[in-house]
Amino acid sequence: MANNNSFSMSTMFNTIQEILNEEPLTVPSPPSRGGYSLFHIRKAEMDIQRIFNFMTGSEDLKDDISVLDTGTLMWMASLMTSDCDYFMVITTNKNGSKTLQKLMGMSDDMDVFFFEAIMRLFIHVMTDKYASYVTIQGMRVFQQDKRELMYDQILRYACFLAGDQYGCIALNEIITDLDDPYYRDQLLDIVANNALLLSNDAYGNFVVQHVLKLRDSRCTRNIADKLCGYCVELSFKKYGSYIVERLLEAGDVPMATVVLDLLACKTEMLIRLARSEYGNFVVCKALELTNEILTADLFYGLVNRLMPYRHLLHRSPRSKIATILDSMSVPN
Repeated sequence: MANNNSFSMSTMFNTIQEILNEEPLTVPSPPSRGGYSLFHIRKAEMDIQRIFNFMTGSEDLKDDISVLDTGTLMWMASLMTSDCDYFMVITTNKNGSKTLQKLMGMSDDMDVFFFEAIMRLFIHVMTDKYASYVTIQGMRVFQQDKRELMYDQILRYACFLAGDQYGCIALNEIITDLDDPYYRDQLLDIVANNALLLSNDAYGNFVVQHVLKLRDSRCTRNIADKLCGYCVELSFKKYGSYIVERLLEAGDVPMATVVLDLLACKTEMLIRLARSEYGNFVVCKALELTNEILTADLFYGLVNRLMPYRHLLHRSPRSKIATILDSMSVPN
């Protein structure tokens, strides 16, 4: 935040993490108060320091919150949210984040301050290791009208958050907690519609995996539809193979989508996949899960493609595929 006063405490707070590639935040001096005396400015600076020390201090101090009166709590909430930099310095501190979460939900009047600060800095707090939990807590304890406005922001920035190191973790927490049917379906649809992009992303793939674990049949089918034709490519990758395995475990249409992708690729590619570090798990799981009467056509389709190259698969020590093929008597 731009500030006319020169007061700086950067030496005390030089451990604060960078936020979205900005310089590390420091506790700035209070905004200019026009005709206020130097005494008033210095007092405001001391108040900020006291708030910071309390909020980021030892865990042993957190019990002190319960003995604070309403007026003091309101003063604290107002002061720590009066400037974006003040707020971020506290929320990006591990203890500061935990203490702030304890203050949230104590009164609607206090929550107004916290809500407005979060909304002003939404992307910043959602992509920080500790500050993101402040937003998550707000979505748990704020009144419905405030939560809905926060949900709207989540929908707007879902893909961006999914591709961020800490944003993806926060997004997964929110997906787990979200109990509003409308917003839940909207968020799952965003993940499903962007499944290919997210599955190939270093962090986004964790969101796709998380959503598949929820076993929401509609969303799982939508993800399978978006990944149709790309399952082989994903199976060569560590985290991509996890997503493909989740689709196989879902059974029905998602499983058929994966196996048909395997059968559609060239034989050379299929054998290379079956011998690869991650792909062999996908092929093995496809064989294990389709070896039932209802999916026998898929199973024998794979077996017939792989059987002539069984000798090559024996050379892959990690693979159980050759063992499965050896145990089979494929009908003519």
